Formats: sequence, structure tokens, C-alpha cells
Amino acid sequence: MSTIPDLSGVEWVKSSHSNNNGGSCVEWAPTTAATTGTVPVRDSKNPTGRALTFPAAAWTAFVSTIASA
Repeated sequence: MSTIPDLSGVEWVKSSHSNNNGGSCVEWAPTTAATTGTVPVRDSKNPTGRALTFPAAAWTAFVSTIASA
């Protein structure tokens, strides 16, 4: 059984790589990630859309891979 955290009311933080012109806007919920071990990620241009959730270790590996590319 998959456990998806309740994301209503979480504080979303925009990626430092996003810009204010509507480009590459990704948000995540660090407090939820720290308390649940699941990293929620969403498109800030569609805040009412679905969020993706990743196990913290998988998200860390993804970000590390992208950063080294």
C-alpha cells in the first residue's frame, strides 16, 4: 500500500532555479519532506494540479545526477 501525504495546507517553496517570467517553475514542500520522508514536487504554474511525490533517497539521487550533468 502506498502512503501519499496530505498536501493540503503545506508550504510550497519555489526552486531557486525558477525565474519570475513563468519559466521552469518547480516547487517542493521541504517541511513535508522532512517530516514524512516523501518529497512532494509540483509545477508552480499549475498549483491546483497534481503533485508528484518521491522517496527522499530517490529525490536526492535525481537532484545529484542533474546537478552533475
